[in-house]
Amino acid sequence: MSVENAYHILFLGALVWFIILILIMLIRAIYGPRVTDRIMSINMIGTMVISCICILAFALDESYLLDVALLYAMISFVAVLILGATYIPKVRTREKFVSEMSRKDCSKEDKTGKDGDGQ
Repeated sequence: MSVENAYHILFLGALVWFIILILIMLIRAIYGPRVTDRIMSINMIGTMVISCICILAFALDESYLLDVALLYAMISFVAVLILGATYIPKVRTREKFVSEMSRKDCSKEDKTGKDGDGQ
């Protein structure tokens, strides 16, 4: 057995393992008890797909697939940000923290003059 055959077996085994994990995460995304579980599983699926694309790039010796993986990573990142901002409810402690910080900024502006720098 040559080194190239060993690499192809390794790449094939890794791809099969990632496909199994993607299916498990898909089940978690469907049956997740909370919205945050679903968003995290979608993020994990995106990460595993990126890994599969990178493995395919090395196995097939095609460098353009790495560019595809990079684009997919950027799109996946933006999608998770949008899902998180849309579906994760605001927490009362976060709202309380933001209101306290805005009150401190307003009081700092009142004491120093215009912008809070003292200038």
